[in-house]
Amino acid sequence: MSPLGWFLFALMSVIWGVPYLMIKVAVDSVSVPMVVFARTAIGALLLLPFALSGLRHLRGHAWPLLAFAACEIIGPWALLSDAERRLSSSMTGLLLAAVPVIAVLVARATGGRERLGARRWAGMGIGLGGVAVLAAPGLRGGGAWSLTEVLLTAVGYAVAPVIAARHLRDVPTLPLTAGCLTLAAAVYALPAAATWPDEIPPAGALASLAGLGVVCTALGFLVFFELIREAGTSRAMVFAYVSPAVAVAAGVLFLDEPLTGTIVAAFTLILGGSFLATGGSPEPPGKIVGTADEPAGRPRRDHSDPAEERPGSAGQGGR
Repeated sequence: MSPLGWFLFALMSVIWGVPYLMIKVAVDSVSVPMVVFARTAIGALLLLPFALSGLRHLRGHAWPLLAFAACEIIGPWALLSDAERRLSSSMTGLLLAAVPVIAVLVARATGGRERLGARRWAGMGIGLGGVAVLAAPGLRGGGAWSLTEVLLTAVGYAVAPVIAARHLRDVPTLPLTAGCLTLAAAVYALPAAATWPDEIPPAGALASLAGLGVVCTALGFLVFFELIREAGTSRAMVFAYVSPAVAVAAGVLFLDEPLTGTIVAAFTLILGGSFLATGGSPEPPGKIVGTADEPAGRPRRDHSDPAEERPGSAGQGGR
C-alpha cells in the first residue's frame, strides 16, 4: 500500500473504532432515538451536497434501499445504542468484530456460490467461539438482551452488503449512503422529538453526538470511499480487524473499563477467526469486486467523482 493508503487505513481504523466510546457517553444523557437521529441527521446534511448529482440512481430501488437502510442503519444503530446503556463500549466493539464471520455464514445461507475450505470453516468456528467466551459471563449476569441486541446488529451489518450486492449494484455508494441516512433521520425524527431532554445535555454528551455525526458518519464514509479507491476493497476492509482494538483501547483509556483476561482471550479468538474466515489474496487496488457472495462493487481507482462510487458494506460502522 502507498503511504497515503496507510494513512487512510490508520485514520479509518480510528474513526470507526471510537463510535462505541461516543455512543456510551451519549446514551448516559440522552435517549436512544436522540442519539440515532442526531447522528443520521448530521451525517445526511454533510453528505448530501456531495451526493446530489447521483441521487437520480436511487429511482426504482425503493424496496432494496429500504431493506438496506433497515439492516445497515435504522435497526443496528438503535440496537447498538440501547445495548451500550448496559454493556461496556469495549465489549460492544469486540462483539462486532464477529461481523466478517457472520457475513460469510449469511452469504452461504442465502445462496452464495463461494466455496469454503477447511481454513475458513475453522476460522468461523474459532471466531464464534470467541463470541461465546465474551458473551457467556454476560448471559449469567442477566445481560442476555443487551448481548442479543449487539449480535442482531452484527447480523444486520452482515446482511446489508448482501442486499447491496444483489439488488443495489447500479447505485453509487455516496448517494446510497446519503439516502439511507436521510431515511433513517426521518424515521427517528418523531421519537427523538418525543424524548427531547428537558435540560441541555452535558458538554460531553453534545460533543459525542457531534462527533458521531461529523467524524464517525460523514467523515468516516468519505475516508472509507477514498481508502477503497487508493488500496482496493480487500486491503481496505482489513481495518475491520483493527477497529475493535481501538474500541477496546478507547474504553480502557477514557472510560476506565477493565481489560480482563476474558476480553484478551475473546479478542484473540474473534480477530484470529475473522482473519481465517475471510482470508484470501487481496485484489489489486481499485478492482471492482461485486460478486453475489461479496459486498457490492467498489469504485475504480481512476474514478474522479465520489458520487459515482458503487455500493457496499459500510464497514462496521460508522458503527
